[in-house]
Amino acid sequence: MTPVVAAYGIVSAIVLLWLVLRLARNPRNTALRSVTALVACLAIAFPFGTAADKGTHVLGLPPMISRLVQHGLLLVGVYSLVCFFLFSARELAAARRRAVWYAIPLLAAEAVLVVAALATPVSVRTNDQSVPSVAVFFIAADVFMAIGFAAAAVWAHRYAREAVGRLARGLRIAAIGLVAIVVANCLFVPAIVLTLLYDVGATDDSGSAGTALGAFAATFLLMPGVLLFLLGVTYPAGATRLGAMRIWWRHRRLHRQLAPLWTVLHSQFPDDALDRVPAAPWRDAFRLRGTHRRYYRRVVECRDGLVRISPYLTQTDDAADLPSRLKQALGAHAAGEPVPTKAIPVALPEDEGLDADVRELVRLARGLATRGAG
Repeated sequence: MTPVVAAYGIVSAIVLLWLVLRLARNPRNTALRSVTALVACLAIAFPFGTAADKGTHVLGLPPMISRLVQHGLLLVGVYSLVCFFLFSARELAAARRRAVWYAIPLLAAEAVLVVAALATPVSVRTNDQSVPSVAVFFIAADVFMAIGFAAAAVWAHRYAREAVGRLARGLRIAAIGLVAIVVANCLFVPAIVLTLLYDVGATDDSGSAGTALGAFAATFLLMPGVLLFLLGVTYPAGATRLGAMRIWWRHRRLHRQLAPLWTVLHSQFPDDALDRVPAAPWRDAFRLRGTHRRYYRRVVECRDGLVRISPYLTQTDDAADLPSRLKQALGAHAAGEPVPTKAIPVALPEDEGLDADVRELVRLARGLATRGAG
């Protein structure tokens, strides 16, 4: 098994799992059902195609029937891709009517595959395109897939010009992959004809040229095209998820960096805690869920604590000395020393916004950690 073929099987299985999870949350999304059916056909067809290539039985099926299952699923997958664009761009009723019309050539191609597979002797290798029935089998499949993928490539390119951002980039990647698949299918047909007209073992080298042309199309166009298409389909959601992961990691990191400041303030003002049952530090370090909630809660608790302790702070413009003054103020509060009740501004940012406020709080927390506060 070549690395490209192995990557095809792995990627299609991962994408299928991801789409099934999305479909479970939104089962009535017709376009999502179509693209899930497409990836399911690509993934399920993979082991049958592998078995047919090796000439082995799978689930008790002879190699040629495995080849029939593989290509039958691939044709359904192409039809599902057409339906995906139909239901994405048209009204539901119009899309359904078009889907019915597109089902007619699908059924015709599937019928040709069945007849050709049943007419192929059991002893014939499933890739021996010098056998007429095998040649007809592959030509029918390649022609249908070329037409379907070509229509999908046109739609993907058209929608990419109208879309923006991640969706536009994903559609462009998918369109490139679809074009590569179409070119591969178009090269397969003359390669099959050459192999059919000139047996590979003949003195004329036309048969071997057809085999080489087909191998080139499969290796350098078909498999990479499928991988690019899958990448394009999943790119918008995947990029969004990656962006969300970056924000999650940033909030998790800032939550830990605020710990020195939050710890000393929480020890003095435990009633300011928004969570009445705080987690143990070791448990908090390994907890993955609720990161955003805990981050915002810690920022609010730190700011509330600074407001409470601010009357104990000595007024000065030296921001670098704030950690030391805060440490002294916490000691004065713990000793119960009387102070004015009026709060004063503490660690206010120069810019507006939560991010600027958090940067000042983190700077103060680092100063406390450096001075061994807590």
